[in-house]
Amino acid sequence: MENKRLQAKSTNIVSFMPNGDYYYSKALKAIDRDEMDKAYKYIKRAADLSPDDAHVLLQYGILEMELQNFEHAYELIHTAYSKEPNEAEIIFMLAEISGCLGLIHDAKKYAAQYLELETDGAYNEDALEILDFVDYVADTEQDMDEHDAAKMLAQEKARRLMEQGHFQQAIEALEQVIEEFPQLWTAYNNLALAYFYIGEAEQAKALLHEVLRENHGNLHALCNLTVFAYYEENAVELEELIALLKKIQPYDWENRYKLGATLALIGQYEEAFKWLRSMAKKGYEGDTGFYFWLAQSAYFSGHEQFAQHTWKNLLELDPTKEGLEPWADGDIEKYQDTTENHRDFLIRQLSNESESGRLLGLFLLKKSSHKQEIVAHPTMLNVSNFTELEKLSLAYALEYDFNEKVNAEKFFLRFMKVAEEIVDANESISSEVAQILSTWFAIGEIAYNEGYDFKNTSALAAAVEYSYNDALEKNVTKKTIAEKYNITSATLTKYNDILYDFIPADSK
Repeated sequence: MENKRLQAKSTNIVSFMPNGDYYYSKALKAIDRDEMDKAYKYIKRAADLSPDDAHVLLQYGILEMELQNFEHAYELIHTAYSKEPNEAEIIFMLAEISGCLGLIHDAKKYAAQYLELETDGAYNEDALEILDFVDYVADTEQDMDEHDAAKMLAQEKARRLMEQGHFQQAIEALEQVIEEFPQLWTAYNNLALAYFYIGEAEQAKALLHEVLRENHGNLHALCNLTVFAYYEENAVELEELIALLKKIQPYDWENRYKLGATLALIGQYEEAFKWLRSMAKKGYEGDTGFYFWLAQSAYFSGHEQFAQHTWKNLLELDPTKEGLEPWADGDIEKYQDTTENHRDFLIRQLSNESESGRLLGLFLLKKSSHKQEIVAHPTMLNVSNFTELEKLSLAYALEYDFNEKVNAEKFFLRFMKVAEEIVDANESISSEVAQILSTWFAIGEIAYNEGYDFKNTSALAAAVEYSYNDALEKNVTKKTIAEKYNITSATLTKYNDILYDFIPADSK
């Protein structure tokens, strides 16, 4: 399909607030410039902000089709169709995605419906090609019936709800699926994950044991129990489950993938690489998750060149993963003792009683080699309890694209830039630099909430470091610190006085 399907209706939106229309417009402009990685990022954000906009959902679905994420594309386009059932472009795209998934009957139905609506439409030739293809394969291809399509759509919807953190909604959707399809074990497994993510660990494990009783040896249930034991730090149960998983010799792709990804997640990299590599050797062309775990397991089991090659494959499918390479922070041995890579310290900060402590943790998370593990963990980041400033900080850690036309986001980026300049001036985040950063987040949190604009970030960074040293009565002059940050001593004095107004009352 030509890029014409990526050309949607233009808009004339001028917005200084980051709403769905704003990001939809930016996505369309990125498509026009063939900047597909940016387009994908913008359209995802637009869909988050405008989940009921049929045209946003359609465009998101088209981009997912380009990435061959067909199940999600089907869900998005089908949802768009439910909101705009007479929109010709949506109907045609529904025909195309149905064909991609083997829904031959639906592909034919929607292609014919499109041609009835549009006698001279932009996709007429493509619709006719779909009809010709359907007729050609009708006797050889096995069509997915409506029963199977309903199961697929319901499960995909639940999976996406879980990915978006809407676990209670996912639970409701999965319980409905199980009621309709009581032997659909994948739904039980996903329901167990959803319960675990909301803290109902016992309910989650009970579901998995029910699966194992009714469907003995279900690998997905065993893998999920292993992940639960890993997160709960249940060493005895984890050791028993790992020993069991290492004895399993799965044949089909789905089970090999699940086994390999699970082993990679819990740090059993050599075993994980064996299974995932065996799939790649036999020509398996997987999704972004497959290449992510294959690269991770390859890198941490000593196959660095193979890991780098695999990561290139991943970036072709999902350019947004750039910068998340397992080697992105450089030599692991060299940096493993820096504060951001001290796992226990980082976790303590993320669960700190004070907001400023948690802000420090989120800042360090952006630079940590443990970032992927912590973000994927079901309980370490309780986003539902985050303050607005914490949500911005998490978005910063995840490299969200901020809109500097919005003052709150512009000031927030300057707030973070002060911390970045402290790190840059000191080259690495030692325990002492972490203390300086802690001082900054305690002061900066108050300043941000009072609407301070953080204009001179270098001067603020210098003032924080100087006040930290001064409080400890270290023999460090203003001139030394000023030169370190390329400002004058007078500017340092000015901003040191400004900072004093934001020092927490019990610290003055």
